[in-house]
Amino acid sequence: MSLSWPWALLALLVVPLLLLARWLLNRRRKRTAITVSSVALIRAALPGRTAWRRRIPVFLFLAGLLAVAGAITRPQASVAVPSNNTTILLAIDVSGSMCNTDIAPNRLAVAVDAAREFVEAQEGDTKIGLVAFSGIAGLLVAPTSEKQPLLDAIDTLKTSRGTAIGQAILTSVDAIAEINPDVPATGAELGGTTTPDQQQDYEPDTIVVLTDGSNTTGVDPVTAAQEAAARRLRVYTIGFGTTEPQQLVCTADQVNGDSPFGNRGNGGGGFGAGGGRGGAREIDEEALTQVADLTGGRYFKAEDAEQLTDVLGDLPSEFGVTTQDVEISSWFLLAGFLLAASGVTLSLWWNRGPRP
Repeated sequence: MSLSWPWALLALLVVPLLLLARWLLNRRRKRTAITVSSVALIRAALPGRTAWRRRIPVFLFLAGLLAVAGAITRPQASVAVPSNNTTILLAIDVSGSMCNTDIAPNRLAVAVDAAREFVEAQEGDTKIGLVAFSGIAGLLVAPTSEKQPLLDAIDTLKTSRGTAIGQAILTSVDAIAEINPDVPATGAELGGTTTPDQQQDYEPDTIVVLTDGSNTTGVDPVTAAQEAAARRLRVYTIGFGTTEPQQLVCTADQVNGDSPFGNRGNGGGGFGAGGGRGGAREIDEEALTQVADLTGGRYFKAEDAEQLTDVLGDLPSEFGVTTQDVEISSWFLLAGFLLAASGVTLSLWWNRGPRP
């Protein structure tokens, strides 16, 4: 919590001043006290009050004054609010192992469907960019709030050789740097930039990496994650696939010319355009978890189409918020009024005279 007018804290002095005034009045009353013949008669004439009945109204009234004095400082609280200007870089693995049929019809087809649902579900001014990576990583669609270019690009994803997870992260960082001046490009000098240690320190822009394997070429994913963390960018990683890979089969339009599966199998369209098991690789969950932990993101595992759709669908709740300073003076005023009113009410109630 922060204060817009910290100098107004001087208003809190009203409470000790009132206490001092009350002490001086009590002292003066003792000096001017009169002598009576029977104290018992005086006590009988006054309404009965215990010590706590005398003090509680005073404490409530003083607490109310403190709350009102606090409101004068215009306190502000940092609260999480939905962000409508988030940029999401979706990096999808299109290595040859995405032809694996352990998730029918194959991993690539399921990933394409899930990515389409993810894009179509976004609302507001959320911008999405698309990165595809195999042996290299490339930005297919720069971050945009228009859905059709993204959907068209997702439908054209094709498998190729290699898996460059680290390069995909760096490509995503550069795509964000193009639209966010607070994010330096990967080749820029960072200066005094440090790794964030609190939720509000992160940029609203986020990178999501979906892969079914392990890094085989290019920069190490952990090294790339350190670059992203230094730029206050979170990376969420998704490991897609089962622990029991099956035959590699892709349709003709899912295979690039340099794919190791392009000239095998039936060689025609439809399933059978590629076959074999040579491209299957186990998911490097250790590296993906380390990437997420370094950058303040999370690692998710998806072993079927439903799990992948659920993971992508739930992601906006993970990073679709931002912190904002909201003035809460009205709450202090309300609390002060209720406390002071309660103190006055209890004082009048407990000090009412005997009924006739």
